[in-house]
Amino acid sequence: MGKNFKIAAGQIKHLATGLGSCIASDKITVDGLPVRFLYRTEPQDKIDSGWKFLSGTESDAYMDNASNHEIYDVNTIANYDPSIIPLLDSPIGTVFEKPIDSTKFIAVKDWWPEDVA
Repeated sequence: MGKNFKIAAGQIKHLATGLGSCIASDKITVDGLPVRFLYRTEPQDKIDSGWKFLSGTESDAYMDNASNHEIYDVNTIANYDPSIIPLLDSPIGTVFEKPIDSTKFIAVKDWWPEDVA
């Protein structure tokens, strides 16, 4: 059974095009939660931007299930949460979070995913 995305493909606007692919959680694209955590790793190929987008509510068990996240064009995720757009030129190795009580992302200096360290 397919996923029921919050934004239909035909509703996607050109907001952040030409940036490549990314990984995003279903908490964003299916459940409609905002992006509250993002980080950029070394790209895996020419198409990969290195960006990973999460709602901040995903458990390790949730993320371990490959069916809970997908590869998308970065522009698609920018449509789900345009507040990420100013951060998309950030270098590899950057991490940002948006606290629950805030509308602004802040840089995180003390976190990096174990699988890419």
